[in-house]
Amino acid sequence: MRHAIRTLLAISLLVLFASVVVGQTKKPRIKYYRINTNQTFHVRLNDSLKSDESRVGETFETTVVDPVYSTNGIELVPSGSIITGRVTAVQKARKDGNPGSLTVAFYNLRLPNGRAAALNGSLTDLESGNTTSDNEGTATAKKTSKRNVKFIGGGAGGGALIGAIAGGGKGAAIGAGVGAGVGFITKKLMKGKEAEVKSGTEFGVILNRPVSLPAYRPAR
Repeated sequence: MRHAIRTLLAISLLVLFASVVVGQTKKPRIKYYRINTNQTFHVRLNDSLKSDESRVGETFETTVVDPVYSTNGIELVPSGSIITGRVTAVQKARKDGNPGSLTVAFYNLRLPNGRAAALNGSLTDLESGNTTSDNEGTATAKKTSKRNVKFIGGGAGGGALIGAIAGGGKGAAIGAGVGAGVGFITKKLMKGKEAEVKSGTEFGVILNRPVSLPAYRPAR
């Protein structure tokens, strides 16, 4: 009888000890913050793209220039993060004078600490009239129509223009040459040029869907 009691007591102690260990090793729940639709990331192209060389499905990387914060000021996406894009359509410059063009989309975000998240983003410009910046340096697009843009051949120094697909009239585009910074002007296209987007070109990636991330913590 005593042996059975001692055995039962030992089993009870083992169960209690296991419960304590599990409770101590259980990780705290991670709190996530939402980055809303229409948020625009200011990015810099790491690779070069050209309408007579790029292919549909080709991937490329951009680097986030300005950090992105939650509405209560918590850093979620630091500068130096990588947003990966994919070429979704290519039109080479044609003999009838029409310029080449590149249509792209963005699908992945990778933070410097190794965390990654899927995203659904489109190309947009960083024109001050169509974006607003808060005191944390975050730009937010005002117009959802700014998604309907693509890289179009032409511009100063052979640089690409970011041109509106809809509106603006024939031969008009919104954009700037590579060497002209991030200003955007309306100008007549130089016909028959390939769309060439050089490494270092800066533009915007606007979210089509929200993304949820925890507060950023550097890797240990």
